[in-house]
Amino acid sequence: MGGSHSREDLDLSDSEDDDSASHASDASSDFATPPPSSARPKPSAVGAATPASIDAIDRHLRSLHLKYTEPISPNPSPGTNPPDGSTAAALNAVKLYLHIGGSSPSARWIISDRLAAASFVRSGDASDPDDDGPATGPWCLVVGSKIRARVGPELQLKTFPTQRRIDFVADGVWAIKFLHADGYPNFYAKYQSCLFENSYGVAATDEGRAKVFGKDFAAWARPEDGDESIWEDATDGFAPSPNRSPMPSRSPMLKPLMEDLREYEEPVEEGGGIQSLALGALDNSFLVGDSGIQVVRNFEHGIHGKGMSVKFSGGSTNFSTPKKALLMRAETNMLLMSPATDGKPHAKGVHQLDIETGKVVSEWKFGKDGADINMRDITNDSKGAQMDPSESTFLGLDDNRLCRWDMRDRHGIVQNLASTAESPVLQWTQGHQFSRGTNFQCFASTGDGSIVVGSLDGKIRLYSKSSMRMAKTAFPGLGSPITHVDVTYDGKWILGTTDTYLILICTIFIDKDGREKTGFGGRMGNRIAAPRLLKLTPLDSHLAGQNNKFREGRFSWVTENGKQERHLVVTVGKYSVVWNFLQVKNSHHECYRGQEGLKSCYCYKVIPKDESIVASRFMHEKYAVSDSPEAPLVVATPMKVTSFSISSKH
Repeated sequence: MGGSHSREDLDLSDSEDDDSASHASDASSDFATPPPSSARPKPSAVGAATPASIDAIDRHLRSLHLKYTEPISPNPSPGTNPPDGSTAAALNAVKLYLHIGGSSPSARWIISDRLAAASFVRSGDASDPDDDGPATGPWCLVVGSKIRARVGPELQLKTFPTQRRIDFVADGVWAIKFLHADGYPNFYAKYQSCLFENSYGVAATDEGRAKVFGKDFAAWARPEDGDESIWEDATDGFAPSPNRSPMPSRSPMLKPLMEDLREYEEPVEEGGGIQSLALGALDNSFLVGDSGIQVVRNFEHGIHGKGMSVKFSGGSTNFSTPKKALLMRAETNMLLMSPATDGKPHAKGVHQLDIETGKVVSEWKFGKDGADINMRDITNDSKGAQMDPSESTFLGLDDNRLCRWDMRDRHGIVQNLASTAESPVLQWTQGHQFSRGTNFQCFASTGDGSIVVGSLDGKIRLYSKSSMRMAKTAFPGLGSPITHVDVTYDGKWILGTTDTYLILICTIFIDKDGREKTGFGGRMGNRIAAPRLLKLTPLDSHLAGQNNKFREGRFSWVTENGKQERHLVVTVGKYSVVWNFLQVKNSHHECYRGQEGLKSCYCYKVIPKDESIVASRFMHEKYAVSDSPEAPLVVATPMKVTSFSISSKH
């Protein structure tokens, strides 16, 4: 388990005798390499390039026939004059590096181009490269002749202001260092404008930001002007107890495991092939596979032991591998939802499995007003509902529906499934069918049954337990679809998952009477703090493998008032990635120093596996021993399940 700073802190060597210098562009042979950083003048002495150096750079870039004379700003400020050709060339001039060697001991940065121009251009019609007409496509980042990539979150761009350096992913891991002192801030301002326009389809002006975020979310548009006090209050209020220490913030090397973790590995039964993981808070947890369910025991050091194996039997003969498993009724029953069509998550109903007998006892249909309907997802009524032996209701979500289903009949009596000739129909007891395209994707419930819903447009909506018709609060999107969402037991924090980052949102606000509330219980008004982003470094994102999308970001698991979640975990390709929750909330944390825009936290720990990971989840907090900071983390791959417990000696 390694730290986020495992490789990026290596110096970008400018040594002339580095054998990697042969990889540099031939066009740079007429220019001397700048001296190493230790030999360079102090920052005060390099505030601007000299006229001679500007002229030299200008002549060289002109010889490469680059269109650097055009302003690279997509939205130049009114009333400002664009830089002349020489100044623009100097600002755009960069040295380009490529990272090679992956995570091996020989990994290093090599010089790919000693002198190139970094700019932003609109993509046009690729089928006609000679067309000089105005391009209207999305903005792209162009660096010399080697990089042309669409500006978006998939670049995983990370900045190092003090080094005038920017790292990013584009079919490899790259870094650019600006030769001019003003080159970095000029470039980053243009990047932010291009990213905004590509994400929302409007220019990055005050009018454009107001259109996207509205007045209540001004802090999301300009985080530097936002109110950080809510984060400070959160940090003070949720400090760790003296006998519980947070995870270390850094590790100097990428290691297979951190020294303070103990690993317990359990192979899956032959032919198992884990598809999903259903963690229990009581005695057992469940590995859902291609042909059945393997029951394993819960212990303080993780899950293991080959318990009973439940083969899918009974009910329909065309029962496909379920994509969703939901524990109910004190974890003696499980609802299994299988997609009705390959490639789509929607299902026409659920299979109810009696875990004790290993039989599918019913095939429930989703229906309303006599018509069959589909559901995209299901979840428990509340965070701890699966431990309730009398639980008979659960929540359902479709693209434009949010509802509660009841397995009892209209008179509140459990239906007699044995005498039912046809599949019973679940009762729609509460909910709303939205007429317009909400494009719901995922949802989760709090300890009191409030609901958070994530959407395709990136919006996150909060609904109270009593009403599913109107959201109490709707947070705007940041340009990426929300694929998974989680919420703390107390409803004060929301964790949204996108393909390339996590978004952490605080729902706390103070109402007009001075009382603390959450966005589930009332309108938050305009005192809404900017969110925080949790990202991987470009290098870690690339090393996570081809299937490196963020999946199912979750808080650690508590089901009791007064207890606070301590960590966050997400699956990214072959990595399980863990953040310290308290550290993320700390505004003075070193990760945030010098950052512009929304704060992004890169201080995490990585658990690498040899194959793509199916699920990463913390066990229920009851399995955290008294001298351990957290319950064990369970990481499942198709053929193995591994538990990591934090050693008491640390």
